[in-house]
Amino acid sequence: WTPPSPSFLVLTPEDSSLLNVSKALWDPSMEQQQYIIWIPGIGIAAIYGIIIIVGLVGNVTLMKTCLLVKTMRTVPNLFLSSLALGDLLLLVTCAPVDASRYLLDEWLFGRVGCKLIPFIQLTSVGVSVFTLTALSADRYKAIVKPLDIHRPNATLSIGLRVGAIWLLSVMLAIPEAMFSDLHAFTTSHTNETFVTCAPYPHAGELHPKIHSTASFLIFYVIPLLIISVYYCFIARSLVSSSADISAEGHLHLQKQIKSRKRLAKTVLVFVGLFAVCWLPSHVIYLYRSYHYAQVDTSLAHFIASVCARILAFTNSCVNPFALYLMSKRFSKHFRHQLMCCSSPRWLYSQNSASTNVTTV
Repeated sequence: WTPPSPSFLVLTPEDSSLLNVSKALWDPSMEQQQYIIWIPGIGIAAIYGIIIIVGLVGNVTLMKTCLLVKTMRTVPNLFLSSLALGDLLLLVTCAPVDASRYLLDEWLFGRVGCKLIPFIQLTSVGVSVFTLTALSADRYKAIVKPLDIHRPNATLSIGLRVGAIWLLSVMLAIPEAMFSDLHAFTTSHTNETFVTCAPYPHAGELHPKIHSTASFLIFYVIPLLIISVYYCFIARSLVSSSADISAEGHLHLQKQIKSRKRLAKTVLVFVGLFAVCWLPSHVIYLYRSYHYAQVDTSLAHFIASVCARILAFTNSCVNPFALYLMSKRFSKHFRHQLMCCSSPRWLYSQNSASTNVTTV
């Protein structure tokens, strides 16, 4: 049996085979236990539950902080709100579906779910990586071309860019919805046939290679390369600015450069978290696609796949807390929004004259 690999995030037919092998190793009498809940799967599903709850609390609070507090309604924070919305979308669609597959072997969401869920998932991933790219471009303008971000139509421009990011992500996810469908596969270990969701039938080795390579390039490599270019220019500009300013008589400019460095560092941390959390999922998917005829059904490969997928979902809940640790200003507002104990008068009485540079 040579199973396809339908997505770098959704549980694949190969995962179903690995899941069966893992269950057999755990319980030799697995043949008489069809559709009975796998006990170790409860632990895996519990981890998913923790990620979902933490991610929902963190991202909802981040959005409230950035949208309800006047001083936090800034250009980068609008991007962060869009990023949080994309993460929420991923947590409420992909994570529960993935968790359910460790409890039961069968696909529970029908043909409509098979088309809708991968579409929403890929849209969310696109929103995340493209928003990080746009944030890096915004930091580049704020540091290298600061006059550009003070234009009167800056807010409208940001709104249009956020809309364009969502539109692009939706368009790139449409093929996933079009070609995903329920397909039957047969395991080589038990000679059993099962039905699962995949973006193409078992029809050769070319499809998974194209799918995995395109996903890796579009949703990982190309955006990170663009971000790297932006940060090279940012670093060069900051070094040049620091060299041109003397130690005396330019305290204001020194504070401005320090603030710009801090903000650039914040975005870079978000990018680093995304790169680290998503790389294992892409690597495993590429490995499977380019070893299509040699299915690795070892328990070690199954554990690595589970850890990679959990790490990818973890990325959707860590950003609010990373920002909390890096920004005293944000953490103060975040605590009040989280505890729901701050008065509206206190929230809205803040001075809204902050610039786009002094954000987060």
